[in-house]
Amino acid sequence: MRAIQITQLEGPEAIELNEVDDPVVTDPDKEVLIQVKAAGVAFPELLQTRGQYQMKPDLPFIPGAEVSGEVLDAPESTGLVPGDRVAALCLLGGFAEKVTARADLTFKLPDNISFEQGAAFLFNYCTCQFALRRRGAMSSEDTVLVHGAAGGIGTSAIQIAKAFGGREVIGVTSTEEKAEIARAAGADRVVNSENFLEELGRSSVDIVVDPVGGDRFTDSLRALKPEGRLLVIGFTAGSIPEVKVNRLLLNNISVVGVGWGAFGLNKPGFIAEQFADMEEHLAAGRLVPPLGPVFDLAEASKALHVLETRTATGKVVLRA
Repeated sequence: MRAIQITQLEGPEAIELNEVDDPVVTDPDKEVLIQVKAAGVAFPELLQTRGQYQMKPDLPFIPGAEVSGEVLDAPESTGLVPGDRVAALCLLGGFAEKVTARADLTFKLPDNISFEQGAAFLFNYCTCQFALRRRGAMSSEDTVLVHGAAGGIGTSAIQIAKAFGGREVIGVTSTEEKAEIARAAGADRVVNSENFLEELGRSSVDIVVDPVGGDRFTDSLRALKPEGRLLVIGFTAGSIPEVKVNRLLLNNISVVGVGWGAFGLNKPGFIAEQFADMEEHLAAGRLVPPLGPVFDLAEASKALHVLETRTATGKVVLRA
């Protein structure tokens, strides 16, 4: 089969499209063999091309953690049969024409979701479901503020908050073009990142979803109502902010870590519970991943370059 391989740690320009052996199912009772139709492209793959990600497989290896495709073979206990359309977290090996994935991390796709959308779903939406439903304990009374509202986590957070009954969802973006993306994802209104606190006012929101970090963190704390929660998902701004805990004490607010991967992948059955919680909304079209550029497998270097230059809005996808 054709596959993208990282053979040297010299960045996305050095990756190779090679002919390699088909993957082999090592545990027929726990693994699914998938004909890959699409693979999600994310920052971990970009980091892996330089050896900067925490997962450091031996060279050469096939990157790609999130795929969609058709079942070729599956354990009878899963209820999956050849030809079923699925999305899966394969964790490695997804930038290829075939891949194996754990059965408990493979899920049947509704017919209304394309393979490209299926490859863009699991990581971002499971992260935001975990953030808002479990870590943030969102209720129908909550106003939710979403930073980076045009990005993959941002649009996922907006859709999750709307689907599960948040009272109002406010997006934070840096440009009008990005504001339109946040509105299309379902944001009730959008504010500019340069003066969002001035526009909203102090003590105005119940939950802040923050995949950005950086200089706006303190203003996010100021925006929280008493008993508000700031959900820390990432630091795309580059700098990791520090918290003066007297702010938490005086205003009865919380800063909550959201480490979905470490939690969910080590808790058997948890990600399946998440998918079941979201499946109705996925099938009903309330959760629909916004897509960015879609590249052929041979163009994986271009796809990674788009991530590196931060020029894409929506999820970047490879078509196998």
